[in-house]
Amino acid sequence: MDSHEDLFLRLQGIFESSIDAIITIDAFGIIEMVNEATCKLFLFEQKELLGQNIKILMPKPYHDNHDQYLDNYHKTRKPKIIGIGREVIGRQKNGQTFPCRLAVSEVVLNDRIIFTGIIHDLSEIVNARNKIVEFNNELREKVTDRTSKLEDTINKLLNSNLELENEISIRKETEKLLKSSQQELEVALNKEKELGTLKTRFVSMASHEFRTPLATILSSASSISKYETTDQQEQRLKHVARIKDSVTNLTGILNDFLSLSRLEEGKIEANISALNYLELSHNIQNELLGIVKEGQTINNVFHGNESEIFSDPRILKNIMFNLLSNAIKYSDKEIFCDFYVKEDQYVIIIKDSGIGIPDYDQKYMFDRFFRAENAVNIQGTGLGLNIVKRYVDLLNGSISFKSELNKGTEFTVILPKFAPKISL
Repeated sequence: MDSHEDLFLRLQGIFESSIDAIITIDAFGIIEMVNEATCKLFLFEQKELLGQNIKILMPKPYHDNHDQYLDNYHKTRKPKIIGIGREVIGRQKNGQTFPCRLAVSEVVLNDRIIFTGIIHDLSEIVNARNKIVEFNNELREKVTDRTSKLEDTINKLLNSNLELENEISIRKETEKLLKSSQQELEVALNKEKELGTLKTRFVSMASHEFRTPLATILSSASSISKYETTDQQEQRLKHVARIKDSVTNLTGILNDFLSLSRLEEGKIEANISALNYLELSHNIQNELLGIVKEGQTINNVFHGNESEIFSDPRILKNIMFNLLSNAIKYSDKEIFCDFYVKEDQYVIIIKDSGIGIPDYDQKYMFDRFFRAENAVNIQGTGLGLNIVKRYVDLLNGSISFKSELNKGTEFTVILPKFAPKISL
């Protein structure tokens, strides 16, 4: 059984290792605790912040109004930001300001009120947003300029004294050029719109997927501090488990982002070597033990004479791990994984009897950040199948699926034997 000191050290470790700034203040706005991320973000030493009023981190007019806001809240209990969260402006020690996302929660601890704030730096997101706006404005100016020049050219041709035949010929050529230019501009605009949509999806998804586990960690950490007696160990362990699950979810999200980034940059290559499939599948099943649901099993069957095969062990493992993780996440029953060794190819079939994929969503399943309508309330980034598809392409293979709503999904991956060494 963990001692109070051990639990304190665990919570202190979680508090200090957070990538976002975490600050606690008392009912009068006096700073009681800050983590290392807070000091880095606001450029203060810890000793410079402890005991100070929280408004030291706010620019005007928020600096002047904060005490009145706290006083109004204590009197009316009507929050403007507590339990809601919004985008605000922070002030660093050197006077520089920056945009950030602030989430504040109120905790009553031993008959005293404390407020905990989680601050996420939005500087990169805001800069990216501003760059998109700036680029769109430049693009509009270019469109206007080119259109104006083309109109001038046509007017000059109409007013020229060339013979009718030459005039008609030149006019047709000019019209063809105009049409081609317009098509090029439309393609450029569509690409910009697609990029803007992807960035918007990413910001929205990242904000939601990171905020949910972080809020769970904060809530559980706050709740653990209330359980001070030995007979409350069960409640403490429950909140510790919630914290571990949230950290695991955050790790999975970061791994998806890292994999996609490396694939986009062409930093992953297929390196074919001999491997033992039975050992590989056994290792994968062991890694999945932490997420397999109660009563759920994975039925792994190898159809072949020799378990030694040739492929990229790392990429093949990632393909199977992602597909099996999805099957576990979206199903409660037995999962089947069959591996066939055929004359010139390997075939992997992973089948579950879970929630299935709606017909109208199936054509989008390999798109980045796409989530099927019946899966939006289940945690995920919408990157898993896109990453799997890229890994399969890297091995010069193919992937397909068939699914029926509320009856399950079956994925089929076909990989060539002795796949060539290529890069994506």
